Amino acid sequence: MRLVYNVCCGLDVHKKSIAATIVTTDNNGISTYLQESFGTFNHDLKKLHDWLIEHNCRHVCMESTGKYWIPIFNYLESDICICLTHPKYVKAIKGQKTDKKDSKWIADLYKFDLVRSSFIPPKVFRQLRELSRYRVKLVYMKTSEKNRIQNSMTVSNIGIDKVFSDPFGKTASEITGYLLKQSSDTVDQATVSKMIRKNTKASLDEIMNAIYGYRIDSDQALKFSLARGHLSFLENMISCTESELFHLLEPYREYIDLVTSIPGMTELSSAIVLAEIGVDMSVFEDSQHLTSWAGLSPGCNESAKKKKSVHIMRAGAYLKPVMIQCALGAVKSKQNPYFAIKYNRIKKRRGHKKAIIAVARMMLVCIYHMFNNKTAFCPSDFEELTKAEPKPKKVFLNDSVVFEYLKQQGYDTSVLVKCSDS
Repeated sequence: MRLVYNVCCGLDVHKKSIAATIVTTDNNGISTYLQESFGTFNHDLKKLHDWLIEHNCRHVCMESTGKYWIPIFNYLESDICICLTHPKYVKAIKGQKTDKKDSKWIADLYKFDLVRSSFIPPKVFRQLRELSRYRVKLVYMKTSEKNRIQNSMTVSNIGIDKVFSDPFGKTASEITGYLLKQSSDTVDQATVSKMIRKNTKASLDEIMNAIYGYRIDSDQALKFSLARGHLSFLENMISCTESELFHLLEPYREYIDLVTSIPGMTELSSAIVLAEIGVDMSVFEDSQHLTSWAGLSPGCNESAKKKKSVHIMRAGAYLKPVMIQCALGAVKSKQNPYFAIKYNRIKKRRGHKKAIIAVARMMLVCIYHMFNNKTAFCPSDFEELTKAEPKPKKVFLNDSVVFEYLKQQGYDTSVLVKCSDS
């Protein structure tokens, strides 16, 4: 094997301790090892940094252990080249497993460049990624609170969801807030009618029938009011998170404009994609590498000339759902039917789910090339696909006399097919 790093270090990271091994290989291929243990406090990280610099070690490899690798990475990244890898790539052979042996094994693999590095974006995009992923968690919490409110309404026999398309819209929210303060006997129909907005499709009679005879017990009333307050609080938190996200992305406005030129992509979804993959596409080998990293490529699992499961991987836990949601919007776009045509062609052969994954993959490939070339959305087959003239349908004639007569009269018989007399 070809030696790549003459001096490198392997780190086995834990919550309270770090096991480090520096391996130095001379020109004769003889390796010497130097091992040390450090804590994880800031003064311990400074000792680790000084220890590495003292032994002229500028290349470090460590596995991604939960969140414990992040402070070490942030502290060392300014002076030292760090390779962060998935634990499955540096899993040690079973038997006599210790922290120091693990760090030595990582160093031995890394000196021959046998470790696959994970994609770690620059610090700015790591901050954006933290905000966008935190927003996702807030949205999940918001959905949970909506489900709790819906359960309370069902138990209290409030049928708001049966007459409103959105039981959490402005009109529905005002009515449910009013019902919390009243009882079934004190509900005023005139007051309810004032809360109904002009664009509400449900009539006043339908709304009154939905809330007639409702009963909110004390336990449900408390749960209802607390969930509504928490929901409002979460909506405010989501707004603040999105505001900060767009503020940090202001220097990259041109890239957001590029992504929004793709049908189905909004400014928010563009910001989330940008936070996940960054703007430098040179970190990926090609567009296939990016789609594989995002978990949108079919798996490759073949043995003895038999193909096993080719399902997409579990990667891209945050990027993949966004791309699929955008793909669902893109295939419904009437202004730009490019992806809708692609979707319908694949759906006939492979079904809805695989067609949507394929469209999401196409969209991510488009983003890759758009960032590389800094050009708006304009695929090479756009004109051919969207402006293709429909093929004329052929007409079958059983009467050969009529066929010959039309041909003699100068009519275009290219779409006519003469049936055999038999």
